[in-house]
Amino acid sequence: MSAGKDPRPCSIADTLALVGEKYSLLVLREVCLGNGRFDQLVRNIGAPRDILATRLRRLVDAGILVKQPYSERPQRFEYRPTRAGLELEPVLMTLMAWGDRHLRTDGDRPMVVEHSCGRALTPVVTCRACGDEVRHEDLRAHPRAPGWTVSGPTAA
Repeated sequence: MSAGKDPRPCSIADTLALVGEKYSLLVLREVCLGNGRFDQLVRNIGAPRDILATRLRRLVDAGILVKQPYSERPQRFEYRPTRAGLELEPVLMTLMAWGDRHLRTDGDRPMVVEHSCGRALTPVVTCRACGDEVRHEDLRAHPRAPGWTVSGPTAA
């Protein structure tokens, strides 16, 4: 395949193909909040039941959620995040903070998440190596996919 005909190989695109479907991140939000039963998910997300069931199956198949029984008669299940699902929680917190800053101009935050220090969480992305906050002007991309540069595909 030539790079000119295909989109840029990208982990962001791969991740969005999995969790970028409508309601998927909201499912993860609810499960991380401890609301993993189907009826709770339907109520709190507002998704149609059939679409929600499809999203749940896909997230379980991808190893982001695990399905565990909580009742034998009738048989009922709840969903919990796996380690991979919990690794997406900081992404959710960062999205929430962005929405609070840029979409809630009245300052009325619909939810505040408290950190174990007792203060409202304000997530910040930092470099694990140096501890500095990540800023756009400090980043440099180095494409590793054959046939690609930062600006796009190389000439064939």
